[in-house]
Amino acid sequence: MPPLVDTLAATELVGSVADSDRPAVAPLGILMFETDVPSEPGDVGCPDTFPFPVRYAVVPRTAVIRVAHSIDDALLATFIHAAAGLVEQGCHGIVTTCSFLARWQTELAMSLTVPVLASSLLQVPLVQRLLPRRQRVGIVIRSAIEINDAAFQAAGVEPYGAVECVLHDRHSATTLGDDSPRQHRERMQADVVAAARRLVGAHAHLGAIVLECASMSAHRDAVAAATGLPVFGALQLFTWFHAGLQGTRAPYRRHLP
Repeated sequence: MPPLVDTLAATELVGSVADSDRPAVAPLGILMFETDVPSEPGDVGCPDTFPFPVRYAVVPRTAVIRVAHSIDDALLATFIHAAAGLVEQGCHGIVTTCSFLARWQTELAMSLTVPVLASSLLQVPLVQRLLPRRQRVGIVIRSAIEINDAAFQAAGVEPYGAVECVLHDRHSATTLGDDSPRQHRERMQADVVAAARRLVGAHAHLGAIVLECASMSAHRDAVAAATGLPVFGALQLFTWFHAGLQGTRAPYRRHLP
């Protein structure tokens, strides 16, 4: 397994091609929000979570309330600039940790030279097509105030279908407050599992669950155990995305016979 790389060490080289023309395992670039919540293994913000190298860029002036809870298109250029920096560091693909950036999927992809996966919500239509007849996919999102029509529509998702919120009357926790990191993680897992159970109880014929927020990926196994349903999160999607980028070199060009 290649070494796992924290991309904040921007000058460190990742991988090498030794005695072979086969490209090295390229890092995945991950755009992060500003937060004081530490990431632990299992979180997409922790490089030890991934079986491949990753690089991070914390996008400045990106409090969750400014991006997920409102539509501040002035931030688009900031995200593009941060993503371009990751590409310059050798990343062959870019992902983000906020699903509500789906509304900028096209703009981000058209502005960069590598593929972009802006949102975990993009997998919802695919998961729906995998399910047996009359079953439907449900979505667990972080906060009721984050139901953003533009983001759902950009991802091809019905905004007011089978959706359940972790928190209905307040912003999801983006700071530790008085909690220790362990207490914060345990509280968030309990909240996510409770939301998944409400989702299953409220919607008949549910066949699978998609976790909207990338930070919920750490609780994927707990949700699956509590509901008995297939559960898809950002970590599974990012791993699939990175697998498709391997064995190639960016910028991508087809090989003509």
